[in-house]
Amino acid sequence: MSKPLNPLAIAKLLGQSNPKLDHLVRFLNTVRGTDKVLMFIQYWSKILIWFLNKRAGGLAAKRIQNLASPVSDFRILLRYYGLLPMVQYMNYLEYNPPKTSLALNIERVQNLSMIIYYPLEHVYWLAAHNVLPVSEQKTNSIGIWSCRFWAAWVVMEYGRLAEQYRLMKKRETGLLKRIKAGDIETDEDPEAEMASIKAERASIFVNTMINSGYLPLTVHWSLEKGLISDAMVGVFGGFAAVFQIYAAWRDTA
Repeated sequence: MSKPLNPLAIAKLLGQSNPKLDHLVRFLNTVRGTDKVLMFIQYWSKILIWFLNKRAGGLAAKRIQNLASPVSDFRILLRYYGLLPMVQYMNYLEYNPPKTSLALNIERVQNLSMIIYYPLEHVYWLAAHNVLPVSEQKTNSIGIWSCRFWAAWVVMEYGRLAEQYRLMKKRETGLLKRIKAGDIETDEDPEAEMASIKAERASIFVNTMINSGYLPLTVHWSLEKGLISDAMVGVFGGFAAVFQIYAAWRDTA
């Protein structure tokens, strides 16, 4: 007869080693992982709120809104340090440039747009919370301009991804030609190289999907009267959030 499990030792049911739990803890222990989970809640809540309002679920929709609003607010606050990694990457980029001058210049302009975006967003948040004495009109204007610089980054990201894809295809074509001709160096590992190319292709696809979710959002927030409904903001943001979570989860494996 088996010995009954002590209620205080119930964690034994998880087993001595639980890789999935370990992965989840690593994922949530990163700022990026936590942010993407909150992003998922923020945008999918908009869709749920729209659905509940259509079904006359006003009270339930209000309760979800009470959750979504501080989540959105906290995500902005969580980016308080966002300028520092951009400065760090700008320095890294100059000493470790991409393979082409086009890719280098695209990333330089992208970094510049973010250098302007982050301070504007910080000022917007502080003004919106009455920390800075800025009028509502100016606060809204600052928010719009911050999103315009973010939109510029998103548009240029398509160019960066296109250049990355072009270089990846060139690398793949060259490798296939060398394999077919039997022109492989002794220190080369074509299988590992092909696996690297496959991983890069998948990364380009994921980043393109994320960017495609952000594009309508950034354009919407860059216009004074907006462009899409709040429900559609949820659709596009939720779409981007799914791929963002996937990318963050993959990177913490």
